[in-house]
Amino acid sequence: FVAKNSGKVKHEMVLGTEKDLQDHYEVMKKNPEMEHADDNMVTVAPGKSGEIIWQFTTAGKVNFACLQPGHFDAGMKGLVNVASSKLPPKSDGPNGHKH
Repeated sequence: FVAKNSGKVKHEMVLGTEKDLQDHYEVMKKNPEMEHADDNMVTVAPGKSGEIIWQFTTAGKVNFACLQPGHFDAGMKGLVNVASSKLPPKSDGPNGHKH
C-alpha cells in the first residue's frame, strides 16, 4: 500500500480488525502525540508518502483507518477484501493442445 498525504495535517494508515482499530483509536485520542513503528501501519507527514508492505495469509475482509484524533470519526476508514489464493487449474486450449 502506498499512502500519499496531499493534505495539510499528519495522517496514518493502520491495518487491522475493526475492534483493533477502535481500541487503538481510543488510545490515540488520549495520547495524540503517540508515535508508532508497527509493521501494519504508516504515519505520513503533509505532502509526503509512505508505504506498508503486507502479506495477507488468509482470505476475508481487513479494515484500515487513520487513527489521528478526529479522523476516524470523520470517516477516514475503509476495507480491503482479500481473495483466496487458490487459482483455478489451467485448462487445455481448444482441441486439447497445451499452451
